[in-house]
Amino acid sequence: MMATFTRSDWQQGYRSQTEEYSYWIEEVEGQIPFEGTLFRNGPGLLDRNGQPYGHPFDGDGMVCRFTFVDGKAHFCNRFVRTPEFLAEEKAGKILYRGVFGTQKPGGWWHNIFDRKMKNITNTNVIYHGGKLLALWEGGQPYRLDPATLDTIGMENFNRALAPGQVFTAHPRRDPDTGELWGFGVEPGLKSIIRVFVVDQDGNLQEKYQTKVPGFSFLHDFAYTTNYQVFAQNPLTFDPLPFLLGFKTAGMCLELKPNTPSLLLVFDRSGHLTTYPTDPCFIFHHSNIYEEEDKLILDSVCYPTYPKLEEGVNYLEIDFDRVIPGKLERFVIDRTQKTVKRSVLLDRSCEFPALNPQYVGKKYRYVYLGCTAAEQGNAPLQAIIKLDLQTGERHIRSFAPRGFVGEPVFIPGGEGEDGGWVTTLVFNAEHNRSELFILDARNLELVGLLPLKHHIPYGLHGSFTPQVWMR
Repeated sequence: MMATFTRSDWQQGYRSQTEEYSYWIEEVEGQIPFEGTLFRNGPGLLDRNGQPYGHPFDGDGMVCRFTFVDGKAHFCNRFVRTPEFLAEEKAGKILYRGVFGTQKPGGWWHNIFDRKMKNITNTNVIYHGGKLLALWEGGQPYRLDPATLDTIGMENFNRALAPGQVFTAHPRRDPDTGELWGFGVEPGLKSIIRVFVVDQDGNLQEKYQTKVPGFSFLHDFAYTTNYQVFAQNPLTFDPLPFLLGFKTAGMCLELKPNTPSLLLVFDRSGHLTTYPTDPCFIFHHSNIYEEEDKLILDSVCYPTYPKLEEGVNYLEIDFDRVIPGKLERFVIDRTQKTVKRSVLLDRSCEFPALNPQYVGKKYRYVYLGCTAAEQGNAPLQAIIKLDLQTGERHIRSFAPRGFVGEPVFIPGGEGEDGGWVTTLVFNAEHNRSELFILDARNLELVGLLPLKHHIPYGLHGSFTPQVWMR
C-alpha cells in the first residue's frame, strides 16, 4: 500500500504551542455562511521546557475559540489555568505524573506512592446553562469566560458535585429538552457509575448511581430519552506497578483475554440490564436510537485495547502494528436479550459526529475522521460522510500533507444533512492549522480559514449560535 503521508509531516503537528493569540482571520477563502462560536479543546503543551510528556493525552488543555460574525472570523486561544498548570509554569518543569505516559523525572523513586494527578482539562469544551466548561473525565470541569477564555475556576455546580466526584468529557444534550446529560465513574473492583443531568439554567442533579462488577474505563456513553448505554470494556487494572512508581496508571491496564464486553443499559430510573457481546474496546459512540423493542447503537470499535507500552515514543508509532477502529452497529434486542453486530464502515476511523438535533433519534448520516487509504492504518487525513440508509459515501481527503481533527456539525437548512461540517486541519506544507467549512450534503468546500500558526492535534469541540464579540 502506497503511503499517504510522511512521518515528519505528521510529527510537526505534535509540537507545543506556547503562544496565546487573539486576532481577526484576514485571508478567508470562500464564505462563512453562519454566525456563532466554535470552541475546541486539546493538549496545547506536549512538553514542559523541553521535558516531553510521555503521551499527548497528558498535555495541558488549551481551548480555542472561533467567532463567526458579519461574514468574518476571529480566533483566540488560551490555556486552562488550573493550579497544577500554574505550578508547573512557575517551576518550569514537570511536577505531576500523567495518567497515560508521563512520569515525574528521576525514575521510580520520585514517583513511588504518588497518586496525585494533574487535572489537565484537555478533552472537550461546551457552552451550556450560561457556563463555558472545559472538560476532562478524570476531574471536575473548569469554567471559562466565553468572552476572553480566562479561567474562572473549578466548577462543582454549586456543590452538587462532591469533592472527588468527576464529570464526563462526553456529555450529551437532549435535542428536545435542552438538558445536558453526563456521567462520572469511580473505578474499582466494583465501579460506581453516576449519571447526572444539567438543566438549561446550569443546575446539576444526580439522577442515579449504580455499582457494576469489575474495573470500568468509560470515556463516552450513548443517550436516548429513555435509556443511557455504556460499553464496559473487559479491562483489568493492576495498581502495584503504578503505586511503586514503575508505570503510569494507563500502562497498568490490560484487556482480559476471551472475555466478553458488556453493554450496560440503564433506564430512566437507573435499573440496569447487561448484554454481553464479543470482546472489543470502544472510546466513542456515534449515536443510539430506539426501534420497537430494540436499541440500535453505532460505535467505533477496536478488536483489542490499544495498550500503552512502556518506553515507546508515540512519535515513532508503527501504524502497521496498530489495529484500526471501525464503525460497527450493535442491535440490542431487549425482548430476546441478544446483541447482533455488523460493520458499517470497514475503514480506519474515529471521532464520529452527527447533526445534534438527531441525538438519541433515528438518523441517517454520520461524519467521521478517517484514513486517506481504504485499507490499513495511518493518521486521520480525510472526512467521510456515510449514508447509513444507502451506504453512499462522500470523502474529502487532505492527504498527503493535511491531518484532520474531529468533525463538528453546524445545523442550518432543511433536512438532516442541512448544514455544515467544520474540521481543523494541520497543513504540514505551510506549517499552520486551517479551519475548513464543508457543505454537509457533499463535503464540498464552503470556506477556508487559515491561521497564522499551528494548533497541536486536538480532541473535541462544540458549536453554539451565541456570539460574545463583534
